Amino acid sequence: MAAKTLKVKDLAGKYGLSPKDIVKELQDQGYESITGASSAIPQDEIELVEVIISEFQEKMKGGKKGKPGKNQNSSKSASPSEVTMAPPIIVKNLADALGKRPNEVVSGLMMMNVLASINQSVDPDVAVEFAKKCGITLHIGSKADAASAKADAEEIDPEDAAIAPGNPDDLKPRSPIVTFMGHVDHGKTSLQDRIRQTNVAGGEAGGITQNIGASVAQLNGKTITFVDTPGHEAFTQMRARGANVTDIVVLVVAADDGFMPQTVEALNHALAAKVPIIVAINKCDIPDADPDRVLLHMQQNGLTCEDWGGETAAIKVSAKTGEGIENLLERILLEAEMLELKADPKRAGFAYVLESQLEQGFGPTAHIIVKSGTIKLGDPILCGEHYGKVKNLIDVHGQRIKSAGPATPVKIAGLSGVPEAGSRMVVCENEGIAKELAAKRADAKRQEELSSKATGGTTLEELFSKMDEDAKKQLCVVLKGDVRGSVEAISESFTKLPNDKIAVNVVHSGVGAITENDVLLAKSSGGIVVGFHVRVNPGVNALAKKENVEIRLYSIIYELLEDIQDALAGRLEPEKREKILGDARILQIFELSKGPKICGCMVDKGSVKVGAKARVFRNNELIFNGEVRSLRRFHDDVKEVKQGLECGIKLDNFLDFEVGDHIQIYDVELKKATL
Repeated sequence: MAAKTLKVKDLAGKYGLSPKDIVKELQDQGYESITGASSAIPQDEIELVEVIISEFQEKMKGGKKGKPGKNQNSSKSASPSEVTMAPPIIVKNLADALGKRPNEVVSGLMMMNVLASINQSVDPDVAVEFAKKCGITLHIGSKADAASAKADAEEIDPEDAAIAPGNPDDLKPRSPIVTFMGHVDHGKTSLQDRIRQTNVAGGEAGGITQNIGASVAQLNGKTITFVDTPGHEAFTQMRARGANVTDIVVLVVAADDGFMPQTVEALNHALAAKVPIIVAINKCDIPDADPDRVLLHMQQNGLTCEDWGGETAAIKVSAKTGEGIENLLERILLEAEMLELKADPKRAGFAYVLESQLEQGFGPTAHIIVKSGTIKLGDPILCGEHYGKVKNLIDVHGQRIKSAGPATPVKIAGLSGVPEAGSRMVVCENEGIAKELAAKRADAKRQEELSSKATGGTTLEELFSKMDEDAKKQLCVVLKGDVRGSVEAISESFTKLPNDKIAVNVVHSGVGAITENDVLLAKSSGGIVVGFHVRVNPGVNALAKKENVEIRLYSIIYELLEDIQDALAGRLEPEKREKILGDARILQIFELSKGPKICGCMVDKGSVKVGAKARVFRNNELIFNGEVRSLRRFHDDVKEVKQGLECGIKLDNFLDFEVGDHIQIYDVELKKATL
């Protein structure tokens, strides 16, 4: 769809100025093509023109109605000898600081081989060099003002108070938070099922855990909070979050497999979190079990078991038979006792978000683990850029509760939006403070995104590089998932699909059911809608069929990734491969009274077929590339002539034969492209 044309009369109505004044101002700025009210603004100049007219409007307000006086123009052009700016250096702000008009700065930067619009930032060194060309000394500040403002905001940030150490006399013992980590299908969830005597793994699609789950178990009157993390490689970020909220990591390793890629990755997360590690050697009941190999793999990855003189406990277990489960739990409680875990339940509640989603009937919800304090019904809460009041607290058994203390996993409802997994949640003094802080954070994030998109301007080399990147084929995807963590994991996996010619472009992602807007967005981008553990709203399938948009639903991560990989390959041009069929030498030329010449040939190698491709070489130089039109053996037309036989060959639109020419017969096969 073509962009809407902006004319001078449109600007006049928008800014309350006369078209005549706008034309005069733009002509003064060098826009000679602007001659009247119906003159159109060049599309690539609209943003800059709007800034010019906005400044012109301010000048008109500052003086008498009509044209601005000379004093006003001279004050604008007056430039300081020295200025100080703090990064990021936005072009518009640079123009204001130097006393220049934005279009002058943009033009000057172009002369320096830097392309940047008025809302983009440029490298500080580039800004200093440009200022120097203007005869002005530009000093780059240290962001002290920004840091000071941030400090002011954080003075009332309740997160600081929640994290800060409290009164030691108020601390009470709390339950340990234990995270099960390891490679996919090594039995993490099955072990917890055995501990809880439940069957979560059986309910997971494909038998693999695809989001973070938390549960509680009792042993000898003591409580343990368990966190289960996915083992599939797509869920790296979720495993990292699991390690960062835990007190103890149980690294589950299958006795028949030993250490696998995600085992090593999970171990690295645990080491980075600096928490105690217990290795659970699972599946010890199967015939191929080799626990000693696991101990060797531990040694090779920097963990030495206690039996080999190290400090890491290695417990042999079987989720199927229950062997070693009691030993594992006892070791967990022993580690927890040595950690002397304590928290103050009377403080304002502070928690980490394990997972978040948009649930029908609840709105935005978050699965959290309370780290300190207590979160109660009705508490005003702040979580990232979102705020709210606790409307529901639901425990691991699905029961509604009134409060959640330290180390308690709960689902919470009442937030203004879906928070990012890994966010910190804190109870505030009142909802007004929470709302104000959430708004400040959202604004700061927008500014950061604007700055990151604008950073550094664009050199001509970078522009050409980006043009090459844009030329790459892409598969546009609208991605919807049940929880935020799954969406993050899938998006991250898309970036790792290897190919230089095509890539996945996630034009939109979110949590919740697939809606009509998702279909329309996919339609406009020429893409597909991918849903993971979500449903399709009523009427959406009919719209998708009407708009010819494909909706794909999945419940298993690796099936989703495999299908997307196949879809990427399907959008690539098939690979063309030549297959040499045979070679022939021209022995004699036959000139017919009617029709084209025919060359009499000897098939030296392979065969010659009607319809095959043919190249004619003379003195090893290619002189023709075409097709075999017909073949003749004696007086008969044939379809194929094999090695060692003579035949007459008629080629497509080629008559310049000579005795001794060499004909190569080949075919072109199309092979489906692969990533």
